[in-house]
Amino acid sequence: MAYSAVLGIRKVSALGISRVLQADKGSLWRFQLESEFGVSLRLDFLTRNYRKNSGPPKFDFTGTEATSKFDFTDLTCPHTWYPIARKKKRKVILHVGPTNSGKTYRALKHLEKSSSGVYCGPLRLLAWEVAKRLNKANVPCDLITGQEKELKEGATHKAVTVEMADVTSVYDCAIIDEIQMVGCTQRGFAFTRALLGIAADELHLCGDPAVVPLVEDILKVTGDDVEVHTYERLSPLVPLKEPVSSVSSIKTGDCLVTFSRKDIYAYKKIIERAGTHLCSVVYGSLPPETRTAQATRFNDETNDFDVLVASDAIGMGLNLNISRIIFSTLQKYDGTGTRDLTVSEIKQIAGRAGRFQSKFPTGEVTCLHKEDLPLLHASLKSPSPLLERAGLFPTFDLLCRYSLAHPKDGLYQILEHFVENAKLSSNYFISNVDDMMKVAAIVDELPLGLQEKYLFVVSPVDVNDEISGQGLAQFAQNFSKTGVVRLREILAADRVKVPKTPTELKELESIHKVLDLYVWLSLRLEDSFPDREVAASQKSICNLLIEQFLEGNRLNSPTRVSRYLRRQKF
Repeated sequence: MAYSAVLGIRKVSALGISRVLQADKGSLWRFQLESEFGVSLRLDFLTRNYRKNSGPPKFDFTGTEATSKFDFTDLTCPHTWYPIARKKKRKVILHVGPTNSGKTYRALKHLEKSSSGVYCGPLRLLAWEVAKRLNKANVPCDLITGQEKELKEGATHKAVTVEMADVTSVYDCAIIDEIQMVGCTQRGFAFTRALLGIAADELHLCGDPAVVPLVEDILKVTGDDVEVHTYERLSPLVPLKEPVSSVSSIKTGDCLVTFSRKDIYAYKKIIERAGTHLCSVVYGSLPPETRTAQATRFNDETNDFDVLVASDAIGMGLNLNISRIIFSTLQKYDGTGTRDLTVSEIKQIAGRAGRFQSKFPTGEVTCLHKEDLPLLHASLKSPSPLLERAGLFPTFDLLCRYSLAHPKDGLYQILEHFVENAKLSSNYFISNVDDMMKVAAIVDELPLGLQEKYLFVVSPVDVNDEISGQGLAQFAQNFSKTGVVRLREILAADRVKVPKTPTELKELESIHKVLDLYVWLSLRLEDSFPDREVAASQKSICNLLIEQFLEGNRLNSPTRVSRYLRRQKF
C-alpha cells in the first residue's frame, strides 16, 4: 500500500465509508475519517457501482408542466447564455505564434494602457505573475484565483484564473491566455465560457495558430470583429542531430524532460551522483509555490542548482533560463494508456529553451535516445493540427432547471444524462466530466442541496489521489452534518518533519492538496469553513518541508524549520 507509512486502513461497507485513516506514531499528519454516511474512497469503482444501482435511464428531457416545451439538452447556441457580452460588438484580437514569440507581452501592453481590464490565465502562476507586473507598473490589480483573493485599493484591473472569469462585469480590455486550451477535454469549457462570456470592448486571445479557424467560426454568430496577429519566435531554436547519450554530457542550463514522478527522482539521483551538478525539479503535483521556488533556484546563477529535471509542467507558467531541452522519451501515460506526444506538446515543451534576452538566447533541443530524434525533428517542422471543437458544459442554471423538472434525480444522474443526451453544434464537444461524476456520486449520498453538491463537484479536488479524495469526502460529510467544518477535526500536526523518501514526499503533497481544497471552499462558504488562516499556515509549512526535501537539506537547517513551526497556529 502506497500510503502505509502514514495511514492505518480499515474497510467498512461497499457503499459505506471504505477507509478510516489514522496516523501511526511516525506519521507527518493525522488524517481521521469517521462517518455514518456512505462514502467510498475507491472512486474509480464507486462510479461503476452507482451506475449499477441506479438502473437503466428513465428520464424525459422535455421536462414537465411549466417546462414542458423547454429542451434542457439543447446546447447548440451557447453564445446566448451571456447576454451582457452579446450587447457589445467586441473587437477580438488573436495573438498567435510559437512559444517565446512575445504574443502575450504585446497583449499585456494593451491591458496596461486600458482604463479597466482582466487577464485570464490557465494557471495560478500566470495570474500571480501578471498581477505582480501590473502592480509594479502602477496599475492597481486584484489577484483572484480559486484559492486567493488579494484586493488592491482602487484596482481597476484583475488577474484571474480562467475558471474565475467574471462574465457579469464590463471591461475596456480583456486577455485570455493559452486560448488553444478551449480544446482541452477537461478544462476546455472554462475557456469557451470566457471566450463567449467576457464583456470587453477589446478581447485579446493569445495562443497557438492552430486555434484560429475554430475561434473565427465560433465568433461568426456573436457579431464580433476578429483580427489575427501572427508572431515569429524571438530567439532561435535549434534541433540537434545527435542525442545526449549519457549523464556525463549533461551541462549547466540543461532541462531533462520526463513524464513520471518516479523517473524525475531517478534522473535527479543519477545526475547528482555524478558529482558535477545539482538538480531543481518541476512537475505538476508540486504545489505552485514550490514550483515557483524551484524555478527561481534554477534561474539563480549564484547557487549550484544548475540543471532542471521536469515534466511537461514547464510548458507554461514559468520563466526558465533553459539552454537545452532533452527529452528522455517522447511518450507519456495520459491516464488511460501510453501514447506518443502530440506535435503541439513537443513544440510547447521544446520552445522553453532559449528564452529571449536570457543567458541562453539560442535554444537547443534533443533526446536521450537516437530513435526518438526523427519524431522530434518532424514535429518541430510541422504546424500543430487545427483544433476542430471547443469544450462545452451546461451552466448551473440549466442543471438547476432540469433538477426542478426531475426532482428525484441526483446530481450524478443529471450530469450523466446531460453528457449522454446533449445536442451540440459542430464546433463543440461535451467536456470530460468523469472526475466530477465521481464526486457527484459521493455527495448524492449526503443530505445536501443541489447548489451545495455542485460546489463540491466543481472544486479542485484530485479524485485520483487517495488522500485528497478522502479529504473532500470528509469535508462534505462534516458540512452536511453540522454546517461547519473545522480543520482541526480533519488534519492535525503530528511530528511534522522533512520527508525522507519520495513516498513520504508524495504523501505531503497530497496533504497540501487537502489544505488547498479547504482554502478554496472557505472562500465560497466562509462561515462553514472558518479555519482558512490555519489552512494557509499549514500549507506554508508543507511548502517549507517539501523545499527542504528537494534541496537535500542543504539550504534549510532543522533549526530554521523548528523556528518557523513555532510561529504557526494550530
